[in-house]
Amino acid sequence: MKKTVGIGHQDFDVVRKEYCFYIDKTRFIEKWWNEKDIVTLITRPRRFGKTLNMSMIETFFSIQYKDRGDLFQGLKIWQTEDFRKLQGTYPVLFISFVDVKETSFSQARKKICSIIKNVYDRYVFLLEGNTLSETEKSDFRNISAKMENYQASNSIRTLSNYLFRYYAKKVIILLDEYDTPMQEAYVNGYWQELASFKGKKSEGYCGSSVTADRGQAFPLLAGQGRGR
Repeated sequence: MKKTVGIGHQDFDVVRKEYCFYIDKTRFIEKWWNEKDIVTLITRPRRFGKTLNMSMIETFFSIQYKDRGDLFQGLKIWQTEDFRKLQGTYPVLFISFVDVKETSFSQARKKICSIIKNVYDRYVFLLEGNTLSETEKSDFRNISAKMENYQASNSIRTLSNYLFRYYAKKVIILLDEYDTPMQEAYVNGYWQELASFKGKKSEGYCGSSVTADRGQAFPLLAGQGRGR
């Protein structure tokens, strides 16, 4: 089938299924995985392909894409047998903050919490069975757009630990446009408030999700600016 140049695509699955022209960047998967850095930060300008690369990684590793090696056939990564065995074998949390472009802290906070709530909603099956205790199930149900700071601060790490226990495999965390909320906060005058909520090092909804943890496998962040 003749390939076409699809402009603006950010979903690797769609690019491959629709036979769009694709520059093979799958060697990045091998490089990133083998380096085993505790945290990886990718900073590039807009429209540089960051989100497509994150989608590529999700599609390669995610259990949701188990047995979808056909999406990688003909690409560099599929030439390595060890990596063919890794395809579709890990739980992956892919979270994007690209739409957090609010003009006030209260609205930005609510938007971020809503994004986290939507991520939790993908894994409501965790409420079944005995993976979680009754207290943990209650905490899970209390994740909402109006949750308190203490609930938001550890929400991503907590969910990754739940998935680690469910699948008995480390969870890959992909945070796309991690710095978009901070850029909007700077422009609109609420940087200090959001910086406190976002957190530094092991604090806040973002910081706590990318620190070393036995249930996480090499968190990857992508954005435009430098980490602060």
